[in-house]
Amino acid sequence: MTSVLVAGLGETGVRAARQLLDTPGIDRVVVAARTEARAREVAAALDDGAEAWALGASGEFPPGIDAVASAVPAAADLVLARAAVERGIPFASVTDDREVTSGLIALDAAARERGTRIVAGCGLAPGLADVLVRHAAGVLDSIDEIHVARFGVAGPACAAAARRAQREPVIEWYGGAAASVRNRGAELVWFPDPVGARECELVGTGVDLLAAATPGVERVTARLGMPAPRRLTAPGFRAVAGSRRRDPAVGFGAVRAEIWGWRGRERATVVYGVIERTSIAAGTVLGVATAWLAGALPDLGASGSGASGLATAVEPAPFLAELARRGVKAAVFEGVAVA
Repeated sequence: MTSVLVAGLGETGVRAARQLLDTPGIDRVVVAARTEARAREVAAALDDGAEAWALGASGEFPPGIDAVASAVPAAADLVLARAAVERGIPFASVTDDREVTSGLIALDAAARERGTRIVAGCGLAPGLADVLVRHAAGVLDSIDEIHVARFGVAGPACAAAARRAQREPVIEWYGGAAASVRNRGAELVWFPDPVGARECELVGTGVDLLAAATPGVERVTARLGMPAPRRLTAPGFRAVAGSRRRDPAVGFGAVRAEIWGWRGRERATVVYGVIERTSIAAGTVLGVATAWLAGALPDLGASGSGASGLATAVEPAPFLAELARRGVKAAVFEGVAVA
């Protein structure tokens, strides 16, 4: 019997649990929250045989777990990852927190010693965007620049993490090393409708994972945009026309990966993109990655141990094909990219 644990039951965690319940070869899904009441509520709502579990402070797991999908807040992620490594259980994390991601990668030696695997950044960016970049490596002869942009948040915890990323120091990969950037340099990035053109700020999120997955790359940047906050009108004043209008892109997530390199002697670029409800896209990526770690989708990547980002762990083409089968489809942007 193949059993998986989904820890963290926000919007992304619940979507990941749904994906795992619908995956042939996964026989048991345990949903875990900080309180048993919340876990039971979600298990009942899923209405497909999910079991409930209360997460303890020490990261105890139910018996018989074959893989863990983590969608907990960043502060709790490393605790769960260490507990999983100690028990030799594969672990997939959706966090995009740069410090936590570095901590997960630092568990590489311990994971190898235990013969298990940790996969960091199983969301949109880092995550799906990284897999798209790896896919471009099969189209170009060499890659020297990567520019990734992400728009959207999945829920309150994700929004808090995004705001934190926009406050933290900016890191980009330049000349083969991580470098600090003083100016965030908001830039207009074009995504498909209903997201459209959005200002996205430079952040350090996912830069290290992208560089690690693309040996020899000279420059890597990451940008992040969020829906415009809904403006509130003070009581007693007439609302300004359109001020209460909801942003049509609220709830949607989008990723744009622009990859520059060489094809023969010609300079070339590939631009991939994905647009979907944020929680659906991120939850599907996390669910598929965890199903692979549990052995239910063995064709998505080779067996092995250690800690890495998603793009380094899986094979891009079959992974993207599995996502597409589940409704999360990547597309090629047509037109001319601007460096």
